[in-house]
Amino acid sequence: MTAAIIANLEKMLGGPRDGAMLRYSLGNELLKAGEAAAAAQRFREALEKDAHYSAAWKLLGKALTEAGDPTGALTAYEQGIAVAEKRGDVQAAKEMNVFARRLQKALLSEQEKNA
Repeated sequence: MTAAIIANLEKMLGGPRDGAMLRYSLGNELLKAGEAAAAAQRFREALEKDAHYSAAWKLLGKALTEAGDPTGALTAYEQGIAVAEKRGDVQAAKEMNVFARRLQKALLSEQEKNA
């Protein structure tokens, strides 16, 4: 089912309905399909169209984490937290804070192992 949804969403790219929501939706489906790197690219595209899209920041962080880029994910969460707080999107900011703290701990632990 996800492959069909991805195909349908991809057909709309470049058309009159192309926008942040379409790119976000496509990224979400790619993430569900286990294609984290491709999903991250679509979330970045959504953010190019609307940099204030809190949900896209959150899923960009998740996609980058799943793609093996914890540093990039942490940066995405930090930017997303700033956007969400500015917009008054308290729940999204709280969620991204939790994910960011987990990543910070994991990165610190990794640094300590390699020291």
